[in-house]
Amino acid sequence: MPRVIGIDPGTTSVDLCGLDGGRLFLDRAIPTREALANPSPLLALLEGARPLDLVAGPSGYGLPLVFARDLDERQVRLACLAAPGEEGGIGGLSALIRALGRVQAPVIFTPGVMHLDTVPAHRKVNRVDMGTADKVCAAALAIRAQADRLGCAERDVSFLQLELGGAFTAALAVDGGCIVDGLGGSSGPMGACASGALDAEVAYLAGHVGKAHLFSGGALDVAGTPDAPAEYLAAPSTPRAELAWHAWLESAVKAVAALSVSVPEPREVVLSGRLAGVPAIRDALTTRIGAVLSRSPVVPLAGFAEVAKHAAQGAALLADGLAGGRSRALVEAMGLRRAGGTVLDHLHVIDTAAARARLGID
Repeated sequence: MPRVIGIDPGTTSVDLCGLDGGRLFLDRAIPTREALANPSPLLALLEGARPLDLVAGPSGYGLPLVFARDLDERQVRLACLAAPGEEGGIGGLSALIRALGRVQAPVIFTPGVMHLDTVPAHRKVNRVDMGTADKVCAAALAIRAQADRLGCAERDVSFLQLELGGAFTAALAVDGGCIVDGLGGSSGPMGACASGALDAEVAYLAGHVGKAHLFSGGALDVAGTPDAPAEYLAAPSTPRAELAWHAWLESAVKAVAALSVSVPEPREVVLSGRLAGVPAIRDALTTRIGAVLSRSPVVPLAGFAEVAKHAAQGAALLADGLAGGRSRALVEAMGLRRAGGTVLDHLHVIDTAAARARLGID
């Protein structure tokens, strides 16, 4: 049975989850700032866990199952979607991705929602972020969890998922055990730190939208407490905090309602991510979603690890399945091996060549 590790490069922590024959053997979180400023301890941790059959690496916006040893600079730029010299976003991720190519263990980068052929092409028009690679991993954990809970095959799973991260909020639609639609954190609902989808007129007024803009304008900014932990949203004590709380909640519920167009009768609505563990947030969303989708119970995603976030656990499941382990059926149901293309393939409002030039890609 394979020995694998899944990695989730979150905004606040880089999480590692290891499975050996399906059993948990590694459950760690390293502050993101530390891990990206000096990736040596993280790389040493991977080396110390050898022999490893596969590592699902921190894939950013995703790549269609590319091994780190085969990665070129064009693919690094596509995974990070950052122009040369761009300092906004998760600084240092590209350096970590490059460094993983020097690890002795096989490291593979996994796809984002845009790379999946299970999502109809018409839903991808003028889209880039329908859900980053870590959101696909979080969905993998949710698919496994529902199949186990309901005693059904992965291909019989159906749900809408809200991924409530410490910075971004995203939503996914899963039907028949595969992702069929998504609203990514930079193109969908408001996040704790991120504004989500920008009004095009706001983008015009900004004059220039850099990566830093994508990590700003969220609920904590609205509350006037940009440096507070995301959990602060659940206990509003000022008028601005109340405004932020209601804006954030309603934005999340609207995302679920929007995706019900793609999956009209989901078996469940799944809450995942860091903030799904906050009781006040979970209760508020359960009430509001129940008023919109009364026939679909709201279920918090439990997972199987204590420390590593849901996305890292899902990444470990995908690594296990790709390496021929117990999660093979999960990988097949999700269509991961058929992933292809790039996140720039469906642009019409701007020229694809111009987008590639913006990233420094010929």
